[in-house]
Amino acid sequence: MGLLASVAERQGDLDARYPQWVPKRIDQMLDTAAKAFPDRPYVITDRGEWSYTQISDWSTRVAAGLIKLGVKPGDHVGLLMANYPEFVAAKYGIARAGATCIPINFLNRRHELAYVLRQSDAVALITMDTFRDLDYVADLDAICSGWQSQGGGDEFPLLKNVVMFQTSERALPAGALSFDALCDLDTPVLVDPLDTIGGEALADILYTSGTTGEPKGVLLTHDMLLRTAFGSVYGRAFQDGRKVTFSLPMYHVYGLVEGMLAVPFVGGAIIPELTFRPVGTLNTISRHRAEDVLFIPTMTSGLLDAYEKDPAAYDLSSLTSMITSGGISPPGIWDRIFALLGEIELTTGYGMSETSGSSTVTAPDDPSERRENTNGKLRTVGAAGRDVEGGYLVRYRVVDTRSGVDVDPGQVGELVCHGPGVTKGYYKKPEETAETIDAEGWLHTGDLGYFDEQGYLVLVGRVKETFRTGGEQVMPKEVEDAIAIRPEILQVHVVALPDPRAGEVGVAYIVAREGYAVDPDEIIAHCEERLARFKVPRHVRVIAIEDVPTTPSGRPRKFLLAERARQEIEKEIF
Repeated sequence: MGLLASVAERQGDLDARYPQWVPKRIDQMLDTAAKAFPDRPYVITDRGEWSYTQISDWSTRVAAGLIKLGVKPGDHVGLLMANYPEFVAAKYGIARAGATCIPINFLNRRHELAYVLRQSDAVALITMDTFRDLDYVADLDAICSGWQSQGGGDEFPLLKNVVMFQTSERALPAGALSFDALCDLDTPVLVDPLDTIGGEALADILYTSGTTGEPKGVLLTHDMLLRTAFGSVYGRAFQDGRKVTFSLPMYHVYGLVEGMLAVPFVGGAIIPELTFRPVGTLNTISRHRAEDVLFIPTMTSGLLDAYEKDPAAYDLSSLTSMITSGGISPPGIWDRIFALLGEIELTTGYGMSETSGSSTVTAPDDPSERRENTNGKLRTVGAAGRDVEGGYLVRYRVVDTRSGVDVDPGQVGELVCHGPGVTKGYYKKPEETAETIDAEGWLHTGDLGYFDEQGYLVLVGRVKETFRTGGEQVMPKEVEDAIAIRPEILQVHVVALPDPRAGEVGVAYIVAREGYAVDPDEIIAHCEERLARFKVPRHVRVIAIEDVPTTPSGRPRKFLLAERARQEIEKEIF
């Protein structure tokens, strides 16, 4: 694979380019990049390329159209769109109009879409007409009939306008305003909201898919997002012009912050994909000479499997970097990456929507055991942290789950965090905000872990996922790690099932590696040899990978698996 200057040299270049932090809105950062790199490509797809100047101009037309529709500074605009170039233009256009973006998970079903539109107080919605097997026209017809002319009607009285981006070949419904028409509305001169809205304003209300229940709107400012994006650039030591490919959705902080908002700092380009297909990603890297790729572990495994079958079919010589984060990495994956792809720069980390993205990461030049056994250290963020106490956007403490008192170094507890990268709360959710953020401003993540003697984070599970069998506490990750070492295992997720005698027992949901079969009895025998009796799962279930419910960043939504276990197993027992 390609060679880069040392991490220190590249970070030195970034220090020289960005000696101090200047808060901005995201559209102002786009304009800064357009002045510095006007003709460089910013968005690259098989449809074509769009330069920084072109995206800036396109976003201005979007903003002008929204203002013509009556969108005012501070209003909320929903954006339901996959990784099309139009998403980039719309995202910046909403910001340029002074509005707050409501990025919506495009896999949401009808009732979920209705919930977000209502709870977010959206005044406008930019949506696709279809995507894959999802029909948003039908969804809108069902939840707010007549949306073409009256917006949300009586059901959503604040929703005044719906704009539709046409992804299918069918005609748009009569009276619907198309995305192209929005960009070409006869508008007055755009009033720049610079004097009244700056980097401290809300950029996004980002609804978490949640690992434990109902979505909550995380409040994220422009400055939070840009500082975290620059932290990615600095921590991973982006070279000038870095080209990053990903299929992670840009409605989530991973694709948005680590991809779309990061590359403008170095005049780089994003190569967004609509869906993840291993062969498709390999061809994208080859065709567009991508230098970096953003993955969750299941994607990494899928790409390696596809590449191993026919490595001569792909030219990956441009690839110099990869981040694989957001889930449990299969045993041996790091060695396998190096064996197949060469000595590329590998990183992993930990973060969440509430921390604007990744907050701990391994460095590109960290020793391999740090990637294999930890989730990295507090992210070094260069200029983005120079005006911040301690220099970090997010700081952590580890506390006892019951008393809230700090535990001793190296002891497991709940991670709580604080800093300018941490959300101030959830939109119109005062009770949930108070439950999550304490009186001193520390956000309780719900994650269990500890920091080792060198400051590296080791995650061990979720507070709400631990359970007790016969009075003994079980940490699912310990059981998952014991099972995952078997060659036939691709993924394993352990959840709790209520039991009249033991209180709770474990259920292991297993995804088999391609070409392998899983024998539940063998899995239980394997656990009995390695784990205390109370930790051995009572039930083992084989599940297809597409049936594992996940958040956009790849974390399993275990409460849904636990509900599946109750429905399936209790039905069999009773």
